[in-house]
Amino acid sequence: MNKVLRYSLFIVLLLSSLYSRAQNQTQRKDSVVQLYGVVMSADSLRGLEATSIIVVGTGRGTITNNEGVFSIAVLKGDTIRFSSVGFKDKYAIVPLNLQGTQWSVIQLMVNDTAYLPSTILKPRPTRAQFEREFVNADVPADAIEIARKNNDEATRKALMMTLPIDGGEAMNAQIRQQTQQYYYSGQLPPQNIFNPVAWAEFIQAWKRGDYKKKSSSND
Repeated sequence: MNKVLRYSLFIVLLLSSLYSRAQNQTQRKDSVVQLYGVVMSADSLRGLEATSIIVVGTGRGTITNNEGVFSIAVLKGDTIRFSSVGFKDKYAIVPLNLQGTQWSVIQLMVNDTAYLPSTILKPRPTRAQFEREFVNADVPADAIEIARKNNDEATRKALMMTLPIDGGEAMNAQIRQQTQQYYYSGQLPPQNIFNPVAWAEFIQAWKRGDYKKKSSSND
């Protein structure tokens, strides 16, 4: 008899829990509301774009389009926060006794005025102090001066000596080396000591003083 009573109580509790769960799901489904509307400025009735519409405490939200129109799914009793840059935040609560599954609002936003402390501009005490600070002021170099310094011949040579070759240059050098090896495969490569063109280039370089410049720079 005790076992039958236990089973009966267990079945009753199970059925009651299932019924309450189904009822809660039905109530939650019925509490979903489609919230839509428009956000405008209170002074000019201008649609405010990119206004944030946040459901407080849930992390869900949306923003208005370029005309201030929005739409979002909420629950009855939710608190909605309207936030826009330059305007005071506004709050709205979805009514619990709302009839139907839709709710439209027209939210007017009031300008948020910020008062900054006054600033007083004063000249230099004396003309001599102004001239001294004006002459000694550290004016940063403009873009043209920076480009002129970067294009200096000495700067470019220093950069060429320190910068490594990139992948394309390394590949080209390797291809030229392999091509020269294949071209003179089975024979001795020519010597520049018997090349009249090389001698002519050497004499011209000697006349220009290229080797003299290199030696002086190395010293």
